[in-house]
Amino acid sequence: MIEDGRKRVSTASPFEPVIGISRAVQAGRLIAVTGTAPLGPDGETIGVGDPAAQARRCLEIIREALEELGAELRHVYRTRTLLTRIQDWEIVGRVHGEFFRDIRPANTVMQVTRFIDPDWLVEFEADAILDDR
Repeated sequence: MIEDGRKRVSTASPFEPVIGISRAVQAGRLIAVTGTAPLGPDGETIGVGDPAAQARRCLEIIREALEELGAELRHVYRTRTLLTRIQDWEIVGRVHGEFFRDIRPANTVMQVTRFIDPDWLVEFEADAILDDR
């Protein structure tokens, strides 16, 4: 925790210290998880060429960041799916459904030109709010 009262989570992403970001930031009951790429613990891309494997890895990272802040996937109320190939929407959407089928957060799917690493096919963002449970 920093003196502003916010809690921050960092991961193995080599981009966090360079860009000056955190994987997730909690301010009160609100948690924002930044654009999350399919990186392994070694900072290397997982699932090159495989949008489902990349989506799964991104959502695993998001789940781990939330858990570090005492939250769970059930606290997520909004996700954003960013794709470099819009035709991957259904494959990636099915993976999203594996994690959020019963939670059903608001979601936006959009195509972007590219990510920092051209091997990344997908990134996710998530917003959560802690409840009193």
